[in-house]
Amino acid sequence: MRLLIAAVGRLKAGPERDLADRYRDRLEKSGRAIGLRDIDILEIRESRAEAASRRMLEESIALTNLVPDGATTVVLDERGESLDSLSISNNLRGWRDSARPAVVFIIGGPDGLAPELKARANLTIAFGAATWPHQLARIMLLEQLYRAVTILSGHPYHRA
Repeated sequence: MRLLIAAVGRLKAGPERDLADRYRDRLEKSGRAIGLRDIDILEIRESRAEAASRRMLEESIALTNLVPDGATTVVLDERGESLDSLSISNNLRGWRDSARPAVVFIIGGPDGLAPELKARANLTIAFGAATWPHQLARIMLLEQLYRAVTILSGHPYHRA
């Protein structure tokens, strides 16, 4: 199964990028053992439209176009469900075991995601009630995916 993170905005060089790369590398290496073949991060540019609603729509269309056929879609949104690490790993296991070709995690821009994109998601998750910058949300997602893989492979990184 392939994992994709589709995000509005780019991580610039610096400590955030370094940390994201570190978790992505760990995820790729550990994920192979449990059937994850690719971990891709797809970045789109923030819309330059003047109106927030137009920016949200343009970005959501661009993100939707990145979702492969048959993929599970997971949207990150502060109004989503707060899942613990074990629940994330159980979801990942279920998607893998049901032979999904890919799981796409979508991180919107500052204006959020269009309601139509949120409505078609298979799952909407939140990292608590707070709003996080997309750079931190991406790092937290990568860490949680790495943690989920370590849970599934029996690695001691996650100590419950």
